[in-house]
Amino acid sequence: MLARVDAVIAPLATLLAFQLAGEALAYGFKLPIPGPVIGMALLLAALALRPALLDALRPASTALLQHLSLLFVPAGVGVMVHGRRLADEGVAIVVALVLSTVLALAATALTVHALWPRNEDETQ
Repeated sequence: MLARVDAVIAPLATLLAFQLAGEALAYGFKLPIPGPVIGMALLLAALALRPALLDALRPASTALLQHLSLLFVPAGVGVMVHGRRLADEGVAIVVALVLSTVLALAATALTVHALWPRNEDETQ
């Protein structure tokens, strides 16, 4: 058990270092992008430049995915704590969610349509 914990600590620290770097860049340059998103982009770039890093991060990512449901607990607590506010602004939230979902689906469909290779037979 202790060996497994040791195998997860260094990769987890690496993942947290990427998040910290993203947070530092977002804060330092006053970027409108959340730090964790910048950190994920940095991680993606690192994985593209050094594919062996994927195998090194696998123990931590597997452990995190095994316990992914625990990450939803804070959101559930937030819903319970801010229930009154959600009730007051529920219609606006639902409209925003539905509209943003429709726009995201439309943007995805248009992007796929524009980038999908076409056969010569289908274009005539």
